[in-house]
Amino acid sequence: MSTLLPAVRLRVPTDEDAVAWHRIFADPEVMRFHGGRAAELSYYEELTARQRRHDAERGFCLWTILDEDGAAIGFTGAQPWPEQSFGPYGEIEIGWRLARGAWGRGYATAAARTTLERVRAAGVADVVALVDHRNERSIAVTRRLGMRQAERYAVPDTDRWGHAFRLELGALGADTAA
Repeated sequence: MSTLLPAVRLRVPTDEDAVAWHRIFADPEVMRFHGGRAAELSYYEELTARQRRHDAERGFCLWTILDEDGAAIGFTGAQPWPEQSFGPYGEIEIGWRLARGAWGRGYATAAARTTLERVRAAGVADVVALVDHRNERSIAVTRRLGMRQAERYAVPDTDRWGHAFRLELGALGADTAA
């Protein structure tokens, strides 16, 4: 039985999206598995600028998710895993982070499926999603995408674990098609 997913649109982040991301990620519940609090606005300004470069150079990035009304509700996308100290360094990681008001409505799955289509079109053969072991909502999204749990990584200087979920993009089929 398939569930009807909401219409979402992804766009390369704008300067204004830095402000939107900062506002959305100021919610401690949104950041529960991402350090607990939002970074300074300057961090999101640099992050959105970096994503514009990624999109121009690679054909993918962390895109802003827009809901049916055109409002920014978070991001989804892909980029090389940047941490050298742990995790799948250099591999293409997909991810998503949404405003709390957008949770449970299918936005993350819909946006992540579009991400998979775009990174495959850009020539990426496989992706990884690193998810905090306690983040049941994101783990559920990885399963809806057809990803399989592979490795487990200890997050440095914490008592947390990240589960790496993997997907070969050549394996995208009817179950993961948008």
